[in-house]
Amino acid sequence: MTTPIRLRIKKDIDAATEKKILKLKGNLITEGFTEIIHISDEDEEHYINSFVADPHPEALDFIAAYIIEAKLQDIVLVL
Repeated sequence: MTTPIRLRIKKDIDAATEKKILKLKGNLITEGFTEIIHISDEDEEHYINSFVADPHPEALDFIAAYIIEAKLQDIVLVL
């Protein structure tokens, strides 16, 4: 059984930050970690983005590095 990766992303962000998040999701797809990312509301302040990644550990490493590089630690949380 494959465990999905879930990202909690703040809703109230500026355009530059939104662009960084879109780039992260686009890179996950173009790097071949996933084909589709599901987006749902968690509450009034956050979205949940979930997807199945293969290979799972490498995708998590990629996400963690991107979050640090793009300075999104206060915006994106891996659940």
